[in-house]
Amino acid sequence: MRDLDITEVARRSGVPASTLRFYEEKGLIASTGRRGLRRLFDSGVLERLALIALGRAAGFSLDEIALMFAPDGRPRIDRQRLAAKAEELDRRIRELSAMRDGLRHAAACPAPSHLECPTFRRLVRAAASGAMGARRKRAP
Repeated sequence: MRDLDITEVARRSGVPASTLRFYEEKGLIASTGRRGLRRLFDSGVLERLALIALGRAAGFSLDEIALMFAPDGRPRIDRQRLAAKAEELDRRIRELSAMRDGLRHAAACPAPSHLECPTFRRLVRAAASGAMGARRKRAP
């Protein structure tokens, strides 16, 4: 297949041209040349952009995603890293599920005041202790 210019890649992938240029600066994708002022990309960039989108949706940073490609551009996905991310997502799902359940209870709670509701007070204590992720610091 012929090379695609940046406008065509943006149209087909749904990734804005500015993001494509940023990904190129970060080394996530590489242009094959130029046609006038427009960057050209091999059609394989579309699959690579799909892998980047999948990684972003799973919560990987762009730096983590960059490590998932070998120098020749082929995927080199660390299975242990995937398993660790799955565990992280499981923890986050549990936290969000507890928060959802607490909010639903608080919305329908018959107590005259939310502060009189033991369930709501547990939510407040959990939030104050950082158990709900609000105070958690992100690892570099």
